[in-house]
Amino acid sequence: MADLLSVISLNWPAALCLLAGFALVTVEIFLPGFGAPGITGIVLLLAGIVVAADSALEAILLLLLVIALLSLLLFVVLRSTLKGKLSKSPLVLENSLSRDAGFSSAQDFSTFLGREGLSLTPLRPAGSANFEGNKLDVVADGEFIAKGQKIVITKVEGARIVVRGA
Repeated sequence: MADLLSVISLNWPAALCLLAGFALVTVEIFLPGFGAPGITGIVLLLAGIVVAADSALEAILLLLLVIALLSLLLFVVLRSTLKGKLSKSPLVLENSLSRDAGFSSAQDFSTFLGREGLSLTPLRPAGSANFEGNKLDVVADGEFIAKGQKIVITKVEGARIVVRGA
């Protein structure tokens, strides 16, 4: 170990750059995205290598050492997420809100099927209609329907309500 340190003559600015770089890259591993800590950490690591190396060979050795240490750090973090304390933390939603449990992302308009109402706007083909006091957005089934005409709901597909003239 002493031989390695004598080959690579680290000075205080280089050592601080390398330590700060490793710390910021570690922070970036735990935060989502590729943001300021990761970019700053990589820049500090490269600056530390440039400041510490006296020759191109030393720079390559330091770069390989930094890559090896970052790989080891990534291995430890990934292992921890799969088998360690991080695997027990709720990073992923395990429960789902299913239709069988009574949850729906859209309102159910199937109860309106077959009901009669009046068009509030001309339907060419889309517009609004009133069904027993409920104002709904509807689509005419291929024909123009004027404002104030009687209509009936023939089909409901999710939030799409299809009507025809009565």
